[in-house]
Amino acid sequence: MKNTILGLMLMASAALASTACSKAAAPDAGGGPAAVAAAAPAKAASPTAVDPAAEKEAKEIFSNRCTPCHGPQGGGDGPASAGFDPHPANFNAAQWQSSVTDEHIEQIVQYGGAAVGKSAAMPANPDLMSKPDVVKALRMHIRSLKK
Repeated sequence: MKNTILGLMLMASAALASTACSKAAAPDAGGGPAAVAAAAPAKAASPTAVDPAAEKEAKEIFSNRCTPCHGPQGGGDGPASAGFDPHPANFNAAQWQSSVTDEHIEQIVQYGGAAVGKSAAMPANPDLMSKPDVVKALRMHIRSLKK
């Protein structure tokens, strides 16, 4: 009898947890960035302050991972961009810069294009999910390329 009651309590707990999790993930049924963003508490940080080590790592990442498609100046004209349709984003364009939020840039950097309704050719960088300062520095670098 004790085991039956314990089993029923465990099943009820699992059902409640499942319901709570599915409601938290409802904005993004795939469990992608929206679900992660909903689960993660917002961090109050200065939009301009960044750790120098994170900034250095971000510049290296941009040079190695982003430049082949987006180009060294972020113009969407890297050597690998010729075959892409749609073309990589031109970070220099004021119109593009004003069309995206900081959060969008950070999500696409971490989760890739397909996760935010853009080209699947933009790869995810899951190794950066544990490096919010580097992601912030990358976003700041991308913002600095506006002309």
